[in-house]
Amino acid sequence: MPGPLLHLGATVLCSHGGQAMPSAPNPRVLVSGQPVATMAAPYLVAGCAFVPPGGNGPCVTAQWMVAATRVFVGGVPAVLLDSQAICTPTGTPLLPVVAQTRVIGT
Repeated sequence: MPGPLLHLGATVLCSHGGQAMPSAPNPRVLVSGQPVATMAAPYLVAGCAFVPPGGNGPCVTAQWMVAATRVFVGGVPAVLLDSQAICTPTGTPLLPVVAQTRVIGT
């Protein structure tokens, strides 16, 4: 499904409200003046409020499982607003909330 590409300045949250950022966006491709996120680099999560009694801890990282099928950056699929990721160690999804709107991918 088509959707805006995510970039370094996009707002992405874990399911518990923690802020997620790409660990290594691709510096060669810019949208809105900022590097594009790709499926290869995990996202780092800070400020996750989830403290379970079972002890599997708050969200720390997340890996994209579904990304663009036709837009590649350096041979790696770009991450779109409707892409899907799973946080570690909680297994909950990332929630892309705000992204640039000029570049759309599928």
